[in-house]
Amino acid sequence: MKEFVITADSTVDLPKEWLEEHHIPVLRLSYTIDGQSYPDMEGLSKKEFFDRIRAGAMPTTSQVTPSQSREFFESIVKDGKDIIHIGFSSGLSGSVGSEQLAAQELMEDYPDCRITVIDSLCACLGEALLLYYVLKQKQEGKAYDEIVTWAEENKLHVCHNVTVDDLHHLHRGGRISKATAVLGSMVKIKPIIHVDDNGKLVVIGKERGRKKSLHKIVDMMADQIKGWDNEIAMVTHGDCEKDAQYVADLIRKQYGIQTVLINVIGTVIGSHTGPGVVATFCMGNKR
Repeated sequence: MKEFVITADSTVDLPKEWLEEHHIPVLRLSYTIDGQSYPDMEGLSKKEFFDRIRAGAMPTTSQVTPSQSREFFESIVKDGKDIIHIGFSSGLSGSVGSEQLAAQELMEDYPDCRITVIDSLCACLGEALLLYYVLKQKQEGKAYDEIVTWAEENKLHVCHNVTVDDLHHLHRGGRISKATAVLGSMVKIKPIIHVDDNGKLVVIGKERGRKKSLHKIVDMMADQIKGWDNEIAMVTHGDCEKDAQYVADLIRKQYGIQTVLINVIGTVIGSHTGPGVVATFCMGNKR
C-alpha cells in the first residue's frame, strides 16, 4: 500500500506544536496588517495581532494561488507519497479551488500519484475537528479511499457554534448592516452564528449580554451531539482566554466531554472576526 500524507490549510488554527507532533504539513494563507504581509500563523504574535485590531487596524487576507498549491503538493509527491488535503471552506475562500486545480494538474504530470482535496465546508477548529478524526482513522490503519469517503460523508456533521463580542467586524465582512451593528452594540446584542451546509457563516440568533451568549453556544450542543460519540470538543477564542476556559468548563460539566482543546483563533480567520469571538466545535447534527 502506497504511503499517504494528511495535509491541511493553515486555517485549521491548531497550535503549531500539535501540527508538528502529528506530522501535518500546512499550506498557509496570508494576511496583511498595517501595510505588512505575513503568512498565516507567522509574523505577529496572536496578542500583538488582536491588540492592533483593537487599536483600529483593519487587516485583509489573501487566499492561496494555484502555483503556491502546486509547490506545496509537489514537494510531497516528489517524495513518493499520495495526499489527502483538508481545505478551508469554499463558502469563505477560493483557496480550495486553487488547490483542486493544482492537484488535477499534478496528477496529470505524475500519473502514479493521488491527491484528494476535500472541501471541508468548515472553518477554524471545525476544520481541525475534521482533521482530527481523519488522522485518527489513518492511525487506525484505514485505507486512503475509506478515509476520503468518511470525510466527505461526515464533514457536514461538524457543528460550529459561534458568538462575537464586536458587531462591527461582522459589518465590515458584509454579514450584517451598519445600522444593525450600531444598534446591536448599543443594546449589547450578541449574535449567534453557525456555518451552514454551503460552508458560509450565517447569523441564526441573538442573545442580550456576553454571559448569555457564551451559555447559548454550549447549550446548542445538547441537541447536536445526540447519538454521537464526541471524544473531544474544541473551543477557539479571539484573545479572550478566560471566556474560552469558562465555555470549556461548561462543556465538561454539561456533557462529560473531558478532552476539550482550546486555542486562539488564527490570524487569517481573526482578520474577519476580530477580537472577542468564542466558538465551540463538535460532531453532531446541525438541525
